[in-house]
Parts: sequence; C-alpha cells; structure tokens
Amino acid sequence: MDENRPAAAVRLEPWSEGDAELLRALNAPELMTHLGGPESEEALARRHRRYVDLTADRTRAGRMFRIVLLPTGAADEATGATAGSIGFWAREWAGEQVYETGWAVLPAFQGRGVATAAARAVAERARAEGLHRHLHAFPKVDHPASNAVCRAAGFELLGPQDFEYPPGNPIRCNDWRLDLERF
Repeated sequence: MDENRPAAAVRLEPWSEGDAELLRALNAPELMTHLGGPESEEALARRHRRYVDLTADRTRAGRMFRIVLLPTGAADEATGATAGSIGFWAREWAGEQVYETGWAVLPAFQGRGVATAAARAVAERARAEGLHRHLHAFPKVDHPASNAVCRAAGFELLGPQDFEYPPGNPIRCNDWRLDLERF
C-alpha cells in the first residue's frame, strides 16, 4: 500500500441481482489464479444465485457484499466506485461452527488498503450477527497479498491447512482466525 495515500474507506452494500457484472469482472484470470482459475459462465450464474440467496436469507448464516469506496481525500480516488466483493458465511471448521470470509478486489483498486478495510467491515457485520465467535479466512500460503490483508485486519495465523478449492483441486492454505468477541 502507498504510504502517502490515506487509508481506504469503504461501505459494504448487500449483494443484489444487479451485481452479476461485478462477479464477471472478478472472474478475470489474474484474480482467479489462487482460486483454481476462471469459472465458466454457468458456474458464475450459480455463484451469483448463491450470493443473492445468501444475502436474502435472514437466518444469520452470512451475507455477501459489494465493496464501495468512500471519500478519503486522495486526489485520484474513485469515490462511490465498486471496488470488489466480500462476504461471510457459516461453516463447520475443526469441530466448531464458525464464519468464513473471502474477498476479491478489482485490479484498479488493489494496493490501496481496500481489502483490509472491507475485511474489518465484514468482521463487524459478522460480529453483529452474534451467531458464531470466530471468523476464519483461508488464503493460499503462496498468496502474499491476501495473507497481508488477514494480518493487517487483525486475524491470528493458526497455521497451514490442506484444502480442496474448487472441489477436486488440492491447495495449501493458511488458517487465519479473528475472535469476534474481542474484535
């Protein structure tokens, strides 16, 4: 992140039917390198439907959001621009019911602290749901930017874990955990 640039300020807006094009933009090869590569149009349509349904579900099982930039005073900022996506969802991990989070930031907004600000904001949303104590993130061990986001957002590194993502694609991830009761 540029040390001379003000820290990013973001607003999380609920994922909606109109966010399908954002999902397509986030499916770019350079953004999907650590997630098994770009998805097919059919897979994107299914993912979009899951995001819309998760956001509409009021069981506190999670939410998906688009990340929108707020004013910070930077001369070149694109206030009000959609910068990416982030969300949290319920899952079982290591015998515990937890939330998991994941994010993607469009290339034009990377390196500005957008993902870190969004991770903090989504942690607040997950904490407000009051359902689970911990929020986990699982970036690949060889993805320095996402691991740096976890560190900067206050997550604790628990260590590497073996995963399959997408199913059938084995990967090695770091398990980062944020205690929502102490956040």
